[in-house]
Amino acid sequence: MNNTIRKLLARLGSLSTPIETLADDADLYAAGLSSFASVQLMLGLEEAFDVEFPDHLLNRKSFASVAAIEGALTQILEQRKVA
Repeated sequence: MNNTIRKLLARLGSLSTPIETLADDADLYAAGLSSFASVQLMLGLEEAFDVEFPDHLLNRKSFASVAAIEGALTQILEQRKVA
């Protein structure tokens, strides 16, 4: 999951800092992630993981770091298992 997130960030995130140099908890917005790029990233994540982000996860906090994205995706996938 982490590698896929990082690949999508490299392709869609328009980061000013190379993703390879960022820790999982690094602030992606400080690294150059814009609101527009976060939407593009969300769409890429939805396609890659065959999920849909629920409204309550459509916020800046969910995309603040690789770890936050991984946590949001894990939450979505766990919810799908329960349903």
